[in-house]
This record gives sequence, structure tokens and C-alpha cells, in this order.
Amino acid sequence: MSTFDTFERRAPLDLARPPPYRADMDRRAFLLTSLAGACAPPLASEAQHPAKVRRVGVLYPGADNSIFRGNFEGFRQALGNAGYVEGRNLLFDVRVGDGRVLAELAAELTKLRADLVLAVARPGVVAMHAATAAIPIVAIDLESDPVASGFVKTIPRPGGNLTGVFMDFPELAGKWLEILKTTVPALARVAVLWDPATGPAQLDAAGRAAQILKLTTYRVDARSTTDVEPAFRTAMRDRPNGMVVLTSPIFNTARRDIAELAARHRLPTLVPFPGYVKDGGLVAYGPEVVTMYAQVGAQAVKILAGTKPAEIPIERPTRFTLSFNLRSASALGLTIPPSLLLRADQVVE
Repeated sequence: MSTFDTFERRAPLDLARPPPYRADMDRRAFLLTSLAGACAPPLASEAQHPAKVRRVGVLYPGADNSIFRGNFEGFRQALGNAGYVEGRNLLFDVRVGDGRVLAELAAELTKLRADLVLAVARPGVVAMHAATAAIPIVAIDLESDPVASGFVKTIPRPGGNLTGVFMDFPELAGKWLEILKTTVPALARVAVLWDPATGPAQLDAAGRAAQILKLTTYRVDARSTTDVEPAFRTAMRDRPNGMVVLTSPIFNTARRDIAELAARHRLPTLVPFPGYVKDGGLVAYGPEVVTMYAQVGAQAVKILAGTKPAEIPIERPTRFTLSFNLRSASALGLTIPPSLLLRADQVVE
């Protein structure tokens, strides 16, 4: 029986079984109930049209492009549904990294005395968490364990000025390798593209999974969008027959470039961001980022209504999407197995 017989479309699975949540073993059960209301409509008291102008800072490590703005729309709409409308009673102060020092950008946002700050990805969360213990922070982070990283005390009750949506599932890197191996039966050597600023958890998990799957993996570093093309050239020196891209806002920003480079080098590549297949990429499996922005937007509404971040439970992503591009597969001489297509949420023909 294939390990994909246990594959579920809406939640990530380990190669054998879901791993225990490492910190506070009771929090998995807690999350099952907390996630159910993550994107629920705001309470009547929250959905009124506040007269006071609220200032919301945003710290994003990547570049300001259409991909970021599309994802950010989920956050904006969540606030809009509660009566916070930009230009009327809401002001956004957005700072994007794109090669700039995040600590300096976090300090700028702190000086503005925002009502709250949205911090995106581990580098943004680290910088904002270090910059202030007073301003409420809502976070989106695909790489970190929030307890082990020191961002919060516990999942049910964070206890400080930070809450948010954390994937905290490094073992998903093993699922990415498994999907790629099933897609590319001859897969043997896999380049793993990663951003060192996101931490080693996913990279380590990929190494462990590679041993189980009998694959040879080697890492390729990229610290900015301009590093992506040189990283591909470096990767091709070792003659891989596949690539897995780990989560980073840099790679989400550059996913169109990654799709083009993968096609140019004829390298089957899996990216964790679902929009990758629309950009011409072969296969994507990961959380729906715009939905995560909506989740954290709902948390922001609660904070603006008076709830302390310390009392708002940490959440996990609620939706995961498996996608394929059949045209890209055909160009690479690949046939996607029916077992995968049956499980796909999106197929681009």
C-alpha cells in the first residue's frame, strides 16, 4: 500500500503519523476547538464602525509585489468586515524588507506607536518581538515553534503581547519530498532551496525524510530574491533531478522566477505556495496563505476591540492545497500518477 493511501487534502501528514505537538501536549486538542472559530464572522460589538482611527503596522521580509498584496487582502478584508476601512478609520504603515535590515524597520514601526503590528514569517516575527513588549503583535509564521522560539508561553494562553497563526510543522518537508518522489519516479538527487533566516527545522526534517525515502539531498542557500537565480545555477552543478523549495517569504515573492528557472533547467520543482502552479510551476503543496492572513486578521479585530494578545490562542493554518500543472508536467516528460490527481485540489491543464 502506498503511503499516499493515508494522504488527506486539508491537513498535512507525516510519513507515518502526525507528530505530537512538541510544547504543551494538551494544545493539539485545544487547537481543534479554537480553529473552528478562527475565521468566524466578528461579534456584533466588533462589527460596528469604530470612529477612532486605528494605526496598524506591517512588517514583511519580502518585496512589495502583487503576490504579497494579494495575500494581504485577506487581512484587509477581515478588518473591513469588522468595520475598519482604510482611509476612514484605519491606517496601514507597511514596511517591506527586500534586503533591508528588519530590526531597523521594526524600530520604525515601534516609534509610530501603532495599535498593533502584523509581523510576517520568522525573520519578521523575531525582529518585531525583539523591538517591543508593549505593542500588540499578530504573527504569520510557517517555520517556527512559537513556544520553543520564546515568542509565547503556551499555545492556549500566549501570555505576552504576541499571538498569531503558526504552522509549526517542519515534518511537512518530508511530505514535500514524498510528493515529488511520487511525481518523479526516477527521483534520486534533490536540491533543497532554503532561506537560512527561517531557521533549520524544515531543512533538518527534509534530511531525515530523505533517509527514509532513500534520496540524496543537498541544500542551496538564498537570502534574498536576487539570490534565487544564482542558487539554481549552483544547484545544477550537482546534477539534481528534482528540487524542493522550503517556506520563506522570499520564495513566495520569487515564485514566478522559480517557475521560469525550473522550466529553463528542466528541473521538476515543488514549491509550498499553491499559486506556484498558476505561475507555470509543476507541483505545489502547502497552506493557503491568503486564508492565514484572514485568520490573523480575525485575531487583529479582537485586539482592536480590546482583547489582549495574551488571551488569544495561537492557531494553525486551516487549509492545505495540493496543486499540479499538467502542461509543465508534459514539458518535463512526466505523467502525474492518477493517485495524486485524485487527491489534487487544483489541476492546471
